[in-house]
Amino acid sequence: MSAIETTELAPGYRIPRIVRGGWQLAGDHGAVDRERAITEIGAFVAAGLNTVDGADIYTGVEALYGEFNARRRAAVGTAGGTSVDISERTSGGAPLQVHTKCVPDFDDLPRVDAAYIRRIVIRSLQRLNVQQLDLVQFHWWDYAVPGWIEAAQALAGLQREGLIAHLGATNFDTPHTLAMLDAGVPLVAMQSQYSLLDRRAENGFTAMGAQRGVQLLCYGTLAGGFFSERWLGAVEPGIQPGTQPGVELGTEPGAELTNRSLVKYKLVIDDFGGWAAFQQLLQALKAIADKHGVRIATVATRWVLDRPGVAAAIVGARYADHLADTLAVFTLKLDAQDHALLAPILAAHPGIEGDTYTAERDKNGRHGRIMKYNLNKT
Repeated sequence: MSAIETTELAPGYRIPRIVRGGWQLAGDHGAVDRERAITEIGAFVAAGLNTVDGADIYTGVEALYGEFNARRRAAVGTAGGTSVDISERTSGGAPLQVHTKCVPDFDDLPRVDAAYIRRIVIRSLQRLNVQQLDLVQFHWWDYAVPGWIEAAQALAGLQREGLIAHLGATNFDTPHTLAMLDAGVPLVAMQSQYSLLDRRAENGFTAMGAQRGVQLLCYGTLAGGFFSERWLGAVEPGIQPGTQPGVELGTEPGAELTNRSLVKYKLVIDDFGGWAAFQQLLQALKAIADKHGVRIATVATRWVLDRPGVAAAIVGARYADHLADTLAVFTLKLDAQDHALLAPILAAHPGIEGDTYTAERDKNGRHGRIMKYNLNKT
């Protein structure tokens, strides 16, 4: 088995450098076999990937993790003795560490107060079947609506109360992250999109994070699955739903992209330079992957993990089918020749401009129009 790389996200809190993403368990990507999903969490934990990402707005995901916690606790009690808290080590391996979020609905932002934030946190505790949340990542849809500093401070108060162990945020840019830090919110992590296609985190955030102790938890590393052999040489798919019903993705021009994740990352590919530029990047990644005996996704993930300021990459997985490929990241070492192959492509295609998540904050823009803004029913 590969040696699992870990990092200290905060004093006394260590995570593997691959965090299992939970968005695919929410059902937007197709039906989820809930029983299989719960069971296979154990496969990730046993392999050393004991940290998962979720959110209050990922339908059913916190409850799924909570069911795993309940079953594991019951199994420990049955195996011999007293019931133990899930944070303690058990016969199943390391404790399950859950990173969740606090995402007030867009329409609720003017009404968010400390009581609203407390309701979200209490609900997450109940769903996850724990007494303390490992990491809560705060998001605020619209900076123009006041109250985001106060909401973050309310979370800090719940941390002092013992309901939350560590605080992070998600999709804040550099100046607004600094504002929270300066207001006394002890952020240790920022969840942000970061990949070979989207390098906005390098436009100021990573330098600030290094100075202020905020590390990156990176999503979008595999561009929703576009970084794979499947898309190498494929004809460019369309992004308009319903244009070609029944056509397998990527098989002919205008093929339908059937979920929001693929649409989202196709837009990122367009910003990178379009399908031809993406194919050039995939060809380079394939050459590197073949040289090292791994997959394209493994190379794309390793590249992100090697960037300054990155604590971990969040890799979405509904089940454990590709666990071996995921673990291969920890044995891969990219060399100077590999970076030399990628460098001219990346230099020619800087990708989407601006600070982290700036483009997505335009609700009427290309990226903002595909978002769902009201998924948190408190």
